Amino acid sequence: MKTEVYSWRLTPSRKARLERVARSRNLKIAQALDIAVDEWLAKYPEELADEEQKRLHAIAARIIGSVTSGDRHGSTTVRQTVRKRLAEKYGR
Repeated sequence: MKTEVYSWRLTPSRKARLERVARSRNLKIAQALDIAVDEWLAKYPEELADEEQKRLHAIAARIIGSVTSGDRHGSTTVRQTVRKRLAEKYGR
């Protein structure tokens, strides 16, 4: 069952071509798009997507850093923790 909606902008020529191809294959536009997306996603196994996310998270962690305090309630005091660490690092 489809429950999600996604929209994007197409050039007029791409939209016209999509409509012509769908009509020539006796498909609705949504069906043609489903086929196109399924074929494209089949080229990229889930593991690759997961690995890419891990790679991007590692890069972001190096750039942004992380806050660990050992305090199990740390998420509620993260603002104070970040301010304290910035003050210690930059003397402000």
